[in-house]
Amino acid sequence: MVHPKTQPGKSTTWLPFLRNHLDVSWAMDFFTVVTAGCSFLYVFVVFEHGRRKVVHFSTTYHPSMTWVIQQLREATLLGRQPRYVFRDNDGIYGHQVRAFFDSCGIEEVRTAYRSPWQNPYIERFVGTLRRELLDHVIVLSERQLNRLLREYIEQYYHTGRPHQGLNGDTPVATKKPGMVNGPTKLISFPV
Repeated sequence: MVHPKTQPGKSTTWLPFLRNHLDVSWAMDFFTVVTAGCSFLYVFVVFEHGRRKVVHFSTTYHPSMTWVIQQLREATLLGRQPRYVFRDNDGIYGHQVRAFFDSCGIEEVRTAYRSPWQNPYIERFVGTLRRELLDHVIVLSERQLNRLLREYIEQYYHTGRPHQGLNGDTPVATKKPGMVNGPTKLISFPV
């Protein structure tokens, strides 16, 4: 067998691509929450990779492709949009979601089937959300779940929870101008 003398150029593998585009990429995903009445609520999350920030979330009992497109419109208000959106191959997205991304100039990056490790930041967020909040409450209704998620994300995850990937900072930077960089008295607040 004859081997070619020149090797083709190596392409970037998945994780280096993901790391190289942190500041210009988002991820989106669905997960389910079982309510006290044994029904399923679907939670749709849009997540910014660079600052590990939840850009948008919404819940519904009956997700559809048009509902997903409306959520994406709300997430990309006022010209706020990424260059890339990572998503899995869920059938709910359909062909119109791809058309929406094309019309906005956003490149859709689809993960391989059954490969959640290819979308690690949002998968980690969903796991953290389950361990720190959803495993400790019984959800009664969609309204209650929306309130719980909003409080968790805005009052804790974005402002009070340090992230190792952000060198101990929070997604919404909490350092104020003029803060003293030295020994300080530690005060704890119950959350």
